[in-house]
Amino acid sequence: MEQCVITSAARTAVGSYLGSLKTVPVQTLASAVIKEAIKRSKLEPEHIDSVIMGHALPSAEAPNMARVASLLAGLNEATPAFTVDRQCGSGLQAIISATQEIQTGNAEILIAGGAESMSRAVYYMQPSARYEGFRMGHSMVYDAFAKGVENCQPPELYPGVNMGITAENVVARHGISRQDQDEFALTSQRKAVAAISAGRFTEEIVPFEVVSKKEKIIFETDEYPKPNASLDALAKLKPAFQKDGTVTAGNASGMNDGASAVVVMSETKCRELGLDPLARIVAHAVTGLDPRVMGLGPVSAIQTVLKKAGLQVEDIDLFEINEAFSGQALGVLKELGMYPGSPLYERVNVNGGAVALGHALGSSGSRILTTLIYELKRRGGRYGVASLCIGGGQGIAMLVETVPKEGE
Repeated sequence: MEQCVITSAARTAVGSYLGSLKTVPVQTLASAVIKEAIKRSKLEPEHIDSVIMGHALPSAEAPNMARVASLLAGLNEATPAFTVDRQCGSGLQAIISATQEIQTGNAEILIAGGAESMSRAVYYMQPSARYEGFRMGHSMVYDAFAKGVENCQPPELYPGVNMGITAENVVARHGISRQDQDEFALTSQRKAVAAISAGRFTEEIVPFEVVSKKEKIIFETDEYPKPNASLDALAKLKPAFQKDGTVTAGNASGMNDGASAVVVMSETKCRELGLDPLARIVAHAVTGLDPRVMGLGPVSAIQTVLKKAGLQVEDIDLFEINEAFSGQALGVLKELGMYPGSPLYERVNVNGGAVALGHALGSSGSRILTTLIYELKRRGGRYGVASLCIGGGQGIAMLVETVPKEGE
């Protein structure tokens, strides 16, 4: 079967909810990283066979966001594009789908990634408004994101379950304390702040121009991390989802805006073009589990990719495991034998995770893979795993291997 490689990867800096990117349509964010990924691979738009992008909160502003973004990016009208929605795993699913397109002989070079503007998530009316109309009285307007986190699994089968409650379920199952969650969150913040200060994200980020009525700025630094975070401040926060719970706004990920994309191509085509790949895709997997503990999805997904590759956890140099919640991430680490204090923990989210950097749903999968690849290269590592939990009870993972340049 044809091997697939990643020849370039780029992302925007991650914007805070209602922050610097709040006025930017998701398709505009996506088009910027599509352009940059093509540029970094020294390709022309006509080289691209197809575009696949993840997007978890779609709207009429850009139906089939991948197609709208690819046209904005200057790709040929004859180049097809489609959008995937696997919730938090959408960006990584897009890359898996690109790999499958290559391995089934349908394409040789694709753009894949994801984008999200949670600041621009739509509000909508109840569906019956269309066929019943409005009568006397008030009518509810629903937040697409808030409603979505309740409906990732059928409410009639899983009543009272939302993403925050699933995190509470995970910490209850594993006896994870509030202090452990807050300490994990603080560590994530400190790692992210240190990485930004050291310029470790600079290479992966494409500067993005934001124009408003008041000013024009170049947005190129992740703005969600909290440099002044402290355990005392985190300890003062009230539970966000359950009266006697331990999950708070401080030890959970944010609502964010951003985009990321990679170029995926066959290894044969890569050699033919004389390109140096950043990484080879070794294995990928998607698994399912009880939606009530959806945060543990990365456990089975990571175990599956390791089994496919004939590797052990100890063989992996770096892990990027999405931090939807500190407690959720800790549950995953406990089951994989990488809990804080263990030697393997030092390989996990070395530059911080979503608790600090943010979680722009459709982009997160391709964002963490991008960060993983650049950090592997920086450290001279060989194997890396990117993995995310997925609302509704799924896990997704991808195992990549760095490829030495010719002569190295």
